[in-house]
Amino acid sequence: MSKGLNQYVKYALILLLSVSLILFTEQMKFLKAGEGGHVTWGTISGLAVLWLFSFIGILISQLMKKQPLKFLAEFPVLGWVSITSLVFCLISDVFVNAIAQVNFLSITTPILAFAGISVVDRLADLRKTSWRVAIVAIFVFTGTYLGSAILSEIGLALSSK
Repeated sequence: MSKGLNQYVKYALILLLSVSLILFTEQMKFLKAGEGGHVTWGTISGLAVLWLFSFIGILISQLMKKQPLKFLAEFPVLGWVSITSLVFCLISDVFVNAIAQVNFLSITTPILAFAGISVVDRLADLRKTSWRVAIVAIFVFTGTYLGSAILSEIGLALSSK
């Protein structure tokens, strides 16, 4: 197997692992809630569509890295995946309906786990930052929380509840 093809197989398998984690999370949701439900074929087809969009986005990103235009070569993979998803979903409602079968919270759990792993992987870089970053983070978290609480209170007051 050539090096380039081997790299794409690796990407495909990583995406398959991600989809498998989402399926696992979805099934755990049913078990935890005691609903006695199970993952449907609609969920599996939705995850297959998401896998396909992600893989196409990765392929486009790899092709664009070979282009002489700097902004195309440096455009992030997430951007290509988003553009791919947008184009396909605008072309046909079949893709939108398939993706709608996937529970949003089942997707976020593995994504947050991957984000945590990537942050831990760069912990040495985080140690090099100044202590002032921690203070800024505390103010940002506090401001976000207070802002959300104030907006919620305003919304509740306006709805008379």
